[in-house]
Amino acid sequence: MYEHLKEKLSLLPNKPGCYLMKDKNGTVIYVGKAKVLKNRVRSYFTGSHDGKTLRLVQEIADFEYIVTSSNIEALLLEMNLIKKHEPKYNVNLKDDKSYPYIKITSERHPRLIVTRKVKKDKGKYFGPYANVQAARETKKLLDRMYPLRKCNSLPDRVCIYYHMGQCLAPCVHEVSEETNKQMVESIIRFLNGGYNEIKKELTEKMLKCAENLEFERAKEYRDQIAHIEATMEKQKMVLNDFIDRDVFAYYYDKGWMCVQVFFIRQGKLIERDVSIFPLYQEPEEEFLTFIGQFYAKNDHFLPKEIVIPEDVNEEMVRALVQVQVSKPKKGKKKDLVQLAYQNAKISLKEKFSLIERDEERTIKAIENLGKQLNIPTPHRIEAFDNSNIQGADAVSAMVVFIDGKPARKEYRKFKIKTVSGPDDYESMREVIRRRYTRVLKEELPLPDLIIVDGGKGQVQAAMDVLENELGLDVPVAGLVKDDKHKTSDLLLGNREAAVQLSRSSQEFYLLQRIQDEVHRFAITFHRQVRQKNTFKSVLDEIPGIGPKRKKQLLKSFGSVENIKKASLEELKQAGMPEKTAQNILQYFSE
Repeated sequence: MYEHLKEKLSLLPNKPGCYLMKDKNGTVIYVGKAKVLKNRVRSYFTGSHDGKTLRLVQEIADFEYIVTSSNIEALLLEMNLIKKHEPKYNVNLKDDKSYPYIKITSERHPRLIVTRKVKKDKGKYFGPYANVQAARETKKLLDRMYPLRKCNSLPDRVCIYYHMGQCLAPCVHEVSEETNKQMVESIIRFLNGGYNEIKKELTEKMLKCAENLEFERAKEYRDQIAHIEATMEKQKMVLNDFIDRDVFAYYYDKGWMCVQVFFIRQGKLIERDVSIFPLYQEPEEEFLTFIGQFYAKNDHFLPKEIVIPEDVNEEMVRALVQVQVSKPKKGKKKDLVQLAYQNAKISLKEKFSLIERDEERTIKAIENLGKQLNIPTPHRIEAFDNSNIQGADAVSAMVVFIDGKPARKEYRKFKIKTVSGPDDYESMREVIRRRYTRVLKEELPLPDLIIVDGGKGQVQAAMDVLENELGLDVPVAGLVKDDKHKTSDLLLGNREAAVQLSRSSQEFYLLQRIQDEVHRFAITFHRQVRQKNTFKSVLDEIPGIGPKRKKQLLKSFGSVENIKKASLEELKQAGMPEKTAQNILQYFSE
């Protein structure tokens, strides 16, 4: 352990607060809270840890802490710090689901829409629904039953919905406020569980139409009843007080936690949310962190009540979410918490094998690769490949893999500018120079390992630029392909012999994926450049002529030869400004 870390650990206070773990680049990689900072932070550097906690500890190069006056204050501060820094080892809920709602707008002529955002706009919201398709099907059914307006803004004539009987056309016909109010009340009654009564009314109408031999109309009523049964009755009543609730429970094992959330809307269990993540703190504290992020980061609708397990601090949850919180000891709510707990337990056990397999392919693969190359674990790998045809349209591409997974937002493309002809070594020099000059200038993160597609020549070219021109000490490896264009050998730096990797190891498969990905990216870019250059014209070289004017000229004159023969007046008649027309005449005269 670094000496300065030992000194800082000895100075930690016996107070509650938050701590921020940082890597060698000063990036915050984990934020946690503690009732006693001294005990919690020291625990990371003493004793034995499981694999994922060990990886976190190995990356810690520094830490800082903020003392708070209470544990609740530490929890609230932790929420804000996670939101600000987005540390990679904290629970990440950015890609979580947002659920659709059905909304009745508060306009004079209200509309019925499906939305994923709940706003304070006096509209009436119902849901969330299990998926957007269920919400759309329910809305479609209501559109057939209640002809509210459909257009965002009122047009000056009736639309197809009026002819289909699904709109009263307030754009043309007078629709009273009372009529709109009755339809809105009927929709609210329907969505609040009153669909059985509506189904009964539709059944009576269907039978009456059948008696009167109005079979087409009777069929419409029958289809409406079928839609009600398909979209509404599959949601079973679990509580009869019609209060919107979220029911939470969690299960943890082997350093992982699973949190299940049951969404109960209007007394019905309509959907659940499952989140599985690594456990770095005490389970109860990690669960509290989860709840704070769940509502703060994902724009989840806050219900009237949140139901939590008995072992969770009720006051801290209430401080986080500012709604009613209950810890049931018996009854239906207790049964729901227990059901959520059982689901969490099953989900975690089912996911363990998938998580372990993914770790084998990514985290453990880069750890083993680091050991094989005798370098620190290469969390960030940047790989380069050149592409050209006999030196024409030469390009290069870079892909980035972070913790064994592609980070596509960080991929980069390069057009070769200073090299003429098919010189792969000089092309590699140019790209490495351009990339890492920019990295130094903009203070971007340096890679832990650079991979170039090629052998000793490409590796040496990259190392010359990095060491002699930029003064950087970053390991460089070359990936050599065999006769079948498959990954064959790995060369590291100036070593004469290739690094021996087992062909069945996950680190070898990772290198294959990196080489295939950078090759795919380079080839795709090269094709785009080549295709673009194929359609180049002499008109592209004339000042003031862009794609639109080029198209306009070719449309007016038919060919470049005819444009050459055109007079100033003819060019102006074709839509060219006088200055541009003069540029065209001057270009062709020269």
